[in-house]
Amino acid sequence: MHPDSAGSSYNIKNMDNKTRIETVLHYHTRTKHQPDRFARGPHHMDWANEPEPFRFFEGAALFRLPFLAQDPAAGFLSLFDRAEPSPLPLSLDHIASMLELSMGLSAWKSFGRNTWALRMNPSSGNLHPTEAYVILPPTDIFPDHGGIFHYNPYVHGLEKRSSFDREFWQKIRDHVGTDGFFIGLSSIHWREAWKYGERAFRYCNHDLGHALACLSFAAGLHGWRVTWLSCLADDDVGILLGFDRTAWHASEQEYPDLLLLVHSCREEPKTLDLSPEIVGAFSSLSFEGLPNRLSKGHANWKIIEEAAAAAEKPRTDAMKCLFGNNEYAVKDAAMSGAAVIRRRRSAQAYDGVTAAKRDAFFSLLDKTVPRQGHAPFDAGLGKVSVHLALFVHRVDDLQQGLYFLCRDHSDILHIQHCCHRSFLWERVKAAPESLALFLLEAGDYREKATAASCFQEIAGDSAFSLGMIAKFRENIEKEPWSYRRLFWESGMIGQVLYLGAEALGLRGTGIGCYLDDMVHHLLGITDDSYQSLYHFTVGGAVEDRRITTLPPYHHLSAGNQK
Repeated sequence: MHPDSAGSSYNIKNMDNKTRIETVLHYHTRTKHQPDRFARGPHHMDWANEPEPFRFFEGAALFRLPFLAQDPAAGFLSLFDRAEPSPLPLSLDHIASMLELSMGLSAWKSFGRNTWALRMNPSSGNLHPTEAYVILPPTDIFPDHGGIFHYNPYVHGLEKRSSFDREFWQKIRDHVGTDGFFIGLSSIHWREAWKYGERAFRYCNHDLGHALACLSFAAGLHGWRVTWLSCLADDDVGILLGFDRTAWHASEQEYPDLLLLVHSCREEPKTLDLSPEIVGAFSSLSFEGLPNRLSKGHANWKIIEEAAAAAEKPRTDAMKCLFGNNEYAVKDAAMSGAAVIRRRRSAQAYDGVTAAKRDAFFSLLDKTVPRQGHAPFDAGLGKVSVHLALFVHRVDDLQQGLYFLCRDHSDILHIQHCCHRSFLWERVKAAPESLALFLLEAGDYREKATAASCFQEIAGDSAFSLGMIAKFRENIEKEPWSYRRLFWESGMIGQVLYLGAEALGLRGTGIGCYLDDMVHHLLGITDDSYQSLYHFTVGGAVEDRRITTLPPYHHLSAGNQK
């Protein structure tokens, strides 16, 4: 492997804001792929140190959760607009089903002697750096106390890390002003760095965005909503989850990312904060369980530590933004929302023939546009920052070419100013009014799309592919920690595209490998006002029939348990 020098001691507390901005910008520039070189990664796949795919807390009490006997019947569109169902009680059974449909396993795959698990939440390289924790009030199963638990998807269970009494929880409930519970998400950077090296910090935050969208959709099927407590600092989240009292193995620590409040979709919390007094009360709790070792050996990617420290979030004002509330353009997909969630897979190859129907294409893009009170973008990440540059290859009744979807109309003039002066910026008249969709240049972009995505054929063999173009320097200079938030927004868009493609009988694939500046050159972007953060492609998938699919929890059957 190709490690950086060890011994990094970077910490946000030792950085001024100018240094944080410079460090984030340096990380982003340094980790760009170029036609003549990729961002630095391991020289070879160190299979002997491949990370264990599941986190366990050894010595912590394990509570197995019940599986859904029957999936919710709500239709696909209800994942977004929450027209149904009515809010369900906050019972442990319902909490279990939300976790099953968001962070649980979706299947096992087998090829030869190799087997690997797939999850509801997708991940770069199927490495899954994102871990989930729940902070629960006293429930029907734990009537006398609440607690802090790690969700273990391998066994679909909760590992108890700490507990507190009813009075402790009541103060929290009074503070937020609504019944509910909390979900905390964290990242293990080593899981991605093992394979991808210094670019891993980007991918961890992509995955965080996917997980956030998964939780938002699964909550909606229960009549609930997830809301980011955006005032909290990363340090606060770490204290709430007991990370400061956990004996992490070297290079395998978890970095706290965010805390979500899960509550009825018909209620609003009084605050997006937890007071210093409440956070302080959590610091007095003791925590059980030791994290399992993921790898015997590690490479130290110092630049990831630097970027993570520079992008650490302090306490801030709440992230709030009001969106429009247009009707969805097409009432499509008769299948249930839960069925689409369970079927989601990443395509490994496309047939180069299948076309998307034009209205289906519009409908899919339409769901990436935020709407007030609609999942997943009402989780509270703030103002829209990410737009879509689209390479349209095979969409019926729509000419091939380079298109641009502006997800926030107020950015149109600025984006036009940053792009090639020769572009048409011709509004697509057939598109619904909610879509600010423009044709930039007609023509066959299959080769260019393939080249821009690290010469991967999936970008040209699909019906269409795209790059997610983020308003960049302005956000970083204002708040360096928003670097992570831009990737979260990109991951959320990716999850919308994944589910939308499945509902249409197509298949999507997230692409983390792309030639950053080649994309900018195609668009005419000459500075870092906007940057490409994530690629995605949708089309007719080619299935590898040599691979066997097994049920998600077949390993828990008698005689087959770990």
